[in-house]
Amino acid sequence: MSTRYPLARRTAQIDPFHVMELTKRAAALEAAGHPVIHLNIGEPDFTAPEPVVAALERAVRAGHTRYTAATGLAPLREAIARDYGERYGLDIAPSRIVVTAGASAALSLACCALVDPGASVLMTDPGYPCNRHFVTAFDGAPQLVAVGPETRFQLTRAMVEAHWHAGTRGALIASPANPTGTSIPFDELGRIVDTVRARGGFTIVDEIYLGLSYDGAPRSALAWGDDLVVTNSFSKYFHMTGWRLGWLVVPEALAPVFEKLAQNLYICASTLAQHAAIACFDAESLAEYEARRREFQRRRDYIVPALREAGLPVPVTPDGAFYAYADCSAHSDDSSAFALELLERIHVSVVPGKDFGRHEPSRYLRLSYATSMDRLHEAIARLARYLPARERQRG
Repeated sequence: MSTRYPLARRTAQIDPFHVMELTKRAAALEAAGHPVIHLNIGEPDFTAPEPVVAALERAVRAGHTRYTAATGLAPLREAIARDYGERYGLDIAPSRIVVTAGASAALSLACCALVDPGASVLMTDPGYPCNRHFVTAFDGAPQLVAVGPETRFQLTRAMVEAHWHAGTRGALIASPANPTGTSIPFDELGRIVDTVRARGGFTIVDEIYLGLSYDGAPRSALAWGDDLVVTNSFSKYFHMTGWRLGWLVVPEALAPVFEKLAQNLYICASTLAQHAAIACFDAESLAEYEARRREFQRRRDYIVPALREAGLPVPVTPDGAFYAYADCSAHSDDSSAFALELLERIHVSVVPGKDFGRHEPSRYLRLSYATSMDRLHEAIARLARYLPARERQRG
């Protein structure tokens, strides 16, 4: 049966994940018995620790399956607020926290609340593709700013000043960022916030990878003022991707607006996931998370120099998340074709730059080191064997 009614125009402005085709091909290769190493997945290879699983089981058996308040369970909001105090030295009122169905719902709520039709929102190119699509979904205009190694693939105050125009309403920043794993230097972040604030704009900061920071103590953008909107999630640092749980910290005066929107858009986040997430902040869980963070750092410290030695230079060492953004231009002028070649020839699955924006997408590959060290060693060994042989054949 054909569809006779027109789709909303915004659907044509939202790109698919091109990597899904590579993912399907990787699955087919695995089904045929080929040992594929997945460096394409932006998901921790760890799962929730035992105290969190036990809390989930208790919640199920106690019948905690009814709706919660749209802003989330009070004990969870209090635990999140307490963690900001203990981890970052910030006094955040629980009333400013809105628990959401993942960071995606958090960013959707933020764009729903702040982005008028036609309003431009500054963000990096390359960047996490869904961020620009959240803006598009509410009929805003993603204002992509080309960034490169010279600014750690991040916005600067000078860039914000240069690109701000009459239709610009704010900035959406990710620090640390996907696909590059890089953060904005903290003082520069403050200057960006001041620049946006001086123009009457909003600043949304995606801190989903803040807990996975490696070089010095991480600092939340919330330190730069209580007028920011900050999003975070239980997916990455807390290793609960499929539990679909995140949160927002919003200005106190806007909390009722966000509550109203949450009530209407999704009622509440998963009640069971919320009860379980309270246990994320137990001492035993936090010790486990920190041990895992150190393991991610160990992987980073191995794979970045190893990629450079293998012939895939990483122009900026990532300081967070679990990604390396590698330059493949010495081997190919089409990272999509090159990613497919690596998958077919040596069964290493990576993500081409095409998914992350329009600025030099053919130059870069994103590799995720959210997998075990033995798999990373094997992936590097395959690359180190294949790339020199490939270049000899081309020569």
